Amino acid sequence: MTIRMDRERVNEVSSPSVIELALRWLATCKDGEPLRFLRYAIEEPASKSAAALRPLVAPTALLSAEAAETRAFAVWGLIVDEIGKLGSAGDSRRRNTLMAAFRVPPAPGETAWKATLDDRFKQLMRLQGVFGDPPPSTTTPMHKAWRRAVCGLAACLAEKLVSLDEQGWRSYIDIGRAVAAVTSDRRTSWQARAASKGAQPVFVERMIVTVVMHRRTVRRRITERDIIACEDGVDGYDVHALTGWTHEPEQIPMTALWACRLVASPGAHPGDPVRARLRFRRTLRRDERYAFVSEALDGELDEERCWVNVDVDHHGIAPGVCAPDGKPVAGLTVQITFDEKDLPEGCWWYAEQTEYERRCRPPDGDPHLLAVEDGFVRHTFIDGCHPRECYGIAFRWKSP
Repeated sequence: MTIRMDRERVNEVSSPSVIELALRWLATCKDGEPLRFLRYAIEEPASKSAAALRPLVAPTALLSAEAAETRAFAVWGLIVDEIGKLGSAGDSRRRNTLMAAFRVPPAPGETAWKATLDDRFKQLMRLQGVFGDPPPSTTTPMHKAWRRAVCGLAACLAEKLVSLDEQGWRSYIDIGRAVAAVTSDRRTSWQARAASKGAQPVFVERMIVTVVMHRRTVRRRITERDIIACEDGVDGYDVHALTGWTHEPEQIPMTALWACRLVASPGAHPGDPVRARLRFRRTLRRDERYAFVSEALDGELDEERCWVNVDVDHHGIAPGVCAPDGKPVAGLTVQITFDEKDLPEGCWWYAEQTEYERRCRPPDGDPHLLAVEDGFVRHTFIDGCHPRECYGIAFRWKSP
């Protein structure tokens, strides 16, 4: 009898209509991130948050030995995971609307979502082709998608909430932690080592290095950067060609692809590399964010490469975080497309090693080893990247 009554209570709390009300309440809160209200609802059972969010947080009583924050991470991880699954069904309107409603990073063209639901829907106007082409001039399509999306999400959560056991809940804790880390100031949640006196005055929130190989060398290297200025007056970012460049400045193999322009100048002394600076569209103030993209081309196509390296010559790179679908949303990610005619026999990631160390292939079973699947390999550096250190992916070629 007791078991049946407990099950009936769970079913009552976890009905789709009741969960939908809780989700709507959570999405319209303006005074903080969803995780904050989930945690407060667990910490203060008599609070307004607890009354509104009881359908979402009550089932985590199975984790009663855990801290309120950990239980909140589990609920948040479940919500984010279900949003990702709804989007995988091919309905990008539902996925993007739910991401905006619950402030799941990243925001389009931004590093943070706005405070109100309608303002976050306005941010979705920046998306190309999702809500029409050209994008709509009002948020009406977003509100229509929201009504359908929140109903579908509530139904999925209702099914999960009545079936999860303790172990099932634990599987969502890491997802919740990872997504929550992206929404915080990356410099306060992770402390990089001190930068050198001449370091570039920026902290990198997200950096994606995409390398296209030709035979055994690098043909193209595209780098996407999301940065935070560490002082006032930051107007650009210095970049370096793959092999160094000592020829004419106008012939430098570097291209500004997005939100920057290339300014090249000769070195101070004969034989010095050309100084290439990606000039921003505006001068940044301290703590201001900026995103830009550049590309480097390597003309030495006969030179064999043994690694793709990132030299941290600034104030560090945030710890790596990936969305539930595997997309990198924070930190350093290096991804390589190998030539199908010349695949490596071994591939591994390295961090803070000498050139000799990075050349040494780790033993079988080592977590640094990477699988080359269909000619592609990717690694996100979860622990963050410190100033004055090198990080990357190394590989060993098959013997002739």
